[in-house]
Amino acid sequence: MPIQLVLNANEQNGHKPVKIFTDEVDTKAIQQLKNMATLPFIHSHIAAMPDVHVGIGATVGSVIPMRGAIIPAAVGVDIGCGMNAVRLSLNAAQLPDNPKLLRTAIEQAVPVGFAKHKYEAAKASTLRSLDAGIDSIVGRHPGLLKMQRQFRPTWTKQLGTLGGGNHFIEVCLDESGAVWIMLHSGSRGIGNNIGEYFINLARKDMDRTYGSPPDRDLSYFVEGSEHFTDYVEAVSWAQDYALCNRREMMRLVVDALRTVLPAFELTREAINCHHNYVQQETHIGANIYITRKGAISAQEGQLGIIPGSMGTRSYIVRGKGNADSFCSCSHGAGRRMSRMEAKRRFTSHDMVLQTEGIECRKDGGVVDEIPAAYKDIDTVMAHQSDLVEVVHTLKQIVCVKG
Repeated sequence: MPIQLVLNANEQNGHKPVKIFTDEVDTKAIQQLKNMATLPFIHSHIAAMPDVHVGIGATVGSVIPMRGAIIPAAVGVDIGCGMNAVRLSLNAAQLPDNPKLLRTAIEQAVPVGFAKHKYEAAKASTLRSLDAGIDSIVGRHPGLLKMQRQFRPTWTKQLGTLGGGNHFIEVCLDESGAVWIMLHSGSRGIGNNIGEYFINLARKDMDRTYGSPPDRDLSYFVEGSEHFTDYVEAVSWAQDYALCNRREMMRLVVDALRTVLPAFELTREAINCHHNYVQQETHIGANIYITRKGAISAQEGQLGIIPGSMGTRSYIVRGKGNADSFCSCSHGAGRRMSRMEAKRRFTSHDMVLQTEGIECRKDGGVVDEIPAAYKDIDTVMAHQSDLVEVVHTLKQIVCVKG
């Protein structure tokens, strides 16, 4: 489907265009996109994915190309949040009649919500590598030094844990009945603290040096400035942590399922992709910093994961390398109402009805994740048919939430 909306196509006023791959976008998100398009370092245009919705400062579902600057809020505080999926050499007929056995095995192996491991579950080599990276960063930032001392016993034990909110672990079946494991998580508490620290630091730098952006949450670091390089190093570390977290969690889930399933192998190498991150890429003739906040890379031929909600389908996709999207696509269905609104409108009874046939939590504590709180995933997929092609369609039979 072609681009539905183009905003701010008036470069005489310094406003870059915003290309939106949907006609379903609320007015608050549109205003956020317009605000971002006025920033002086935006390269060519901003892209908004079909799951676009309002965020803090930067819109969720936005892909922002920047020359010589980075907006920390365009990555957000769940730095490196993303997806991991792997296909098993099992089919539906080989699963137990009672799917609760699978859910119980996963929940016993992987702490969820605010919980962490009682010991350091990750490989020692992984921990050594991450330790060296964070020590380098906090050595230059006394404000982070206290955080490191306080949180090291936490972040090392959170490696290989799920968290809460919209994070999940699922056992799914694809269109052929093959079994998949799919999970969604990020850089946990330490990534959140790094994100908050540098967002606040950017605000202070803006107040002192550059003046006010159209939204204070769009404060940025200019390349060559005091804190630009430190932020790049810190956010890169948190992205590495998030990748390791998903990798460790997948290992724990696979080991747990081996205790309740017939012998199996992993028949597809895991897809492990970020959807809240920044990296340098070349687009439209320039080497730039790209932030994807609620979007994944969809380079030509690249595999990615687009989840639905607790009660809907998810998709393994292959990128088409669409230049207007900066070779990107959506990171999921995208929320159509806030968590507070979902809790106001729905009850645990509604959750039971909307997750019928799925082994998962159905209590009031997860009502904010009810499927009706999200956009229709099939509509979202239809709006990005020129960004990706579907390789596999997954439907969950077990969903573990924090």
